[in-house]
Amino acid sequence: MLPKDAPSRSAAPGNAVLAPVELRDIGNAIQAGVGDFTAAPLVSISIALVYTLGGWLLAALLWVLNMPFLVYPMAMGFALVAPFVAVAFYEVSRSLAAGQSPTVYKAWCAVCDAKNRDIRWMALITSFAFFLWMDIAAMITLSFFGAAALDFGELLKQIGTTTHGWIFLVVGHVVGAAIALLVFSISVISIPMLFDRDIDIITAIRTSVSVVKANPFPMALWCATIAASIIASIATGLLLMPVVLPILGYASWHLYRKAVAPA
Repeated sequence: MLPKDAPSRSAAPGNAVLAPVELRDIGNAIQAGVGDFTAAPLVSISIALVYTLGGWLLAALLWVLNMPFLVYPMAMGFALVAPFVAVAFYEVSRSLAAGQSPTVYKAWCAVCDAKNRDIRWMALITSFAFFLWMDIAAMITLSFFGAAALDFGELLKQIGTTTHGWIFLVVGHVVGAAIALLVFSISVISIPMLFDRDIDIITAIRTSVSVVKANPFPMALWCATIAASIIASIATGLLLMPVVLPILGYASWHLYRKAVAPA
């Protein structure tokens, strides 16, 4: 577990007390996440497999609908909804910290209970951002390549061998990064906070933004870590997702517990 006490604390919206987050805290959070994963590997993988199978089904659907150019944006867009997806893992971490044995059923019950609180509105916000990103990705791709985007082989050839394709990659990733950074700022702390406490969504979002603003470099490192982990999962055809997703979820919980003092 990460230490809950910090040498300096500051007030946040809603009387939450914030502690500074340092670069080493990101490594500590990941280490704690790995510890939770090894403490409950079967539960962790079982939960993550649900999302992995969902990713494969969506990718297959896009292929059947002759929209393979959206498979990569869809996979990258997973980072937008990852904090909400991690809710089940928050319950596993909380159970382990309390000395209890986590189960898939308990994690599922925690997700069902969370939907009755303001966390459901954060799910709506992140889902909207995901679909917005998919629309933007489709528009960018079609504007650069037109009908060629429907031929996956030709699309890959143009992206990899032409200046036009390289510019497309830069534009697409810059736009995606801007959306991801915005969603990350409002959700990285707010979603675990809404899961952990009975507070309103505005207070949770303001607290999340306050943490990001107060600790720009550590939080940027955490954002980059999430992105790199998802890219690594995509590169393996989501085969790494059942391991990567739980560790990221557990690490997110520990990072929240470090950044925001217990209620």
